[in-house]
Amino acid sequence: MTNITYAYSTEQTSAWLRGLSTIAWADGHFDEEEQAVILSLAQTEIAPRANPETLESIDAQSLAEAIGPDSTMAENFMRTAVMVAIADGIYSPAEDKILQQFCDAMNQSHDVLDHLRTTLPAETSASDGSLNLKPLRPVRDWLDQLDIESPGVARFLCKMIPPQCPFERDITLFGRKLVHVPPMCKLNPLYEQLVGLRFRALSYLADDCGEDVSQYC
Repeated sequence: MTNITYAYSTEQTSAWLRGLSTIAWADGHFDEEEQAVILSLAQTEIAPRANPETLESIDAQSLAEAIGPDSTMAENFMRTAVMVAIADGIYSPAEDKILQQFCDAMNQSHDVLDHLRTTLPAETSASDGSLNLKPLRPVRDWLDQLDIESPGVARFLCKMIPPQCPFERDITLFGRKLVHVPPMCKLNPLYEQLVGLRFRALSYLADDCGEDVSQYC
């Protein structure tokens, strides 16, 4: 397990969280409530008095300059960015494009993104459109090497990765339940990595920072 032991500067924390927000907004799948959570967290962790519109995104070059030349820190950022990208169980072309730009700007390997691209709709490997999960094994191993030691990043991930599957819900019409949609997130081939990351983030906030994490449960 690789521990993030850096003392992040304000600039690095801001860029890190803005980078994660950029990925979260990439495919436009967040509803108004989820968007409000992202903006509220950005204001809380980055700049309480800032205009939220200035916190929504960051370009790759600005991110790289803020993170700095340390390749380990850059790789750890990419791990959290990939986690955010796959948190909803879907890896989209929009997310892939931004992650590629981040990789290039920080001189990171493209290997993990190459594996993730096997989940894109145009690159499914079976005739029935199902995913070839074998190429994702290196992605699992790579993500499992991350631990969190930044309060701001930990809080962001606890809010971005829900405590239960976001796809489980009741469909109602005129006040009557028509059907119950069962949990689908376990179909995400990287589901266990997401659950593990959220647990590590919660543990860090509770054990190392002494925070009350009940709001995330």
